[in-house]
Amino acid sequence: MLDVIRAELRKLRRPTLFLGTMGAVVFFSGLFSALLYLLIDSPQGNADRGQVISREVLALASGGVQGFANVGGFLGIIALCVFAAQTAQEYTYGTLRNLLVRQPSRMKILLGKLIAMKLFALIMIIFSAIISIGTSVVLAPTVDVSTDLWFSSEGIEFIYTTFLNVTISVVGFGIIGMVLGLLLRSPISAISFGVLWLLIVENLLVAVENSTQSWLPGSQLTIIATGGSADVPYTQALATGGAYVAVGALVASILFLRRDVAN
Repeated sequence: MLDVIRAELRKLRRPTLFLGTMGAVVFFSGLFSALLYLLIDSPQGNADRGQVISREVLALASGGVQGFANVGGFLGIIALCVFAAQTAQEYTYGTLRNLLVRQPSRMKILLGKLIAMKLFALIMIIFSAIISIGTSVVLAPTVDVSTDLWFSSEGIEFIYTTFLNVTISVVGFGIIGMVLGLLLRSPISAISFGVLWLLIVENLLVAVENSTQSWLPGSQLTIIATGGSADVPYTQALATGGAYVAVGALVASILFLRRDVAN
């Protein structure tokens, strides 16, 4: 399995993929965090779906990671695309058959690829945390937001907790992308379906009926990153999102073991 992990990491560190992905992560992490402060007095809100995060909330011990938590859903979409593409392209390029010649155990290949992509996702999350928190520290004084509690013992605990929640969310999105790659066996189809569902279908359903976010998979994983919401508790989001990921992973694994490797 170590050979599978090393082989997958070699693909993931290609400059076009690695630098492009990390560049997007850095840009949007900084943007999402900056908007919290630049739009703090805007009547249209300064957070997702027009929500307002006030100075008082940002001055709490959890204020330093508000931007990082908000960008969790976007990091999840990036992870979904990467996981889906890296999984499905083995069918498109016909390389899966060659991999099975060297490593006959399909589950070892699948688990090795998953571990490597999780490591890639972890690097993404670390970059995002540094940029998001750094941007918040720089911009907070410009809009009279106190940062005194951000790095207290309680604030450090919030940083660790948010990092864990974002990691769970991003890996969950990534596994869903991997499931789509295994089911559809085409990078374009898998990415298109995943992004279409998360960015368009789910947002339309939530706009029409807000209660639908209590069962939609993408909404559950996004809520996990933020540590829960007013409408959906963290434990419910964790249980529901985890169930979607587990069932999808089980079905995709069975198909991967039984289907022909050709596209």
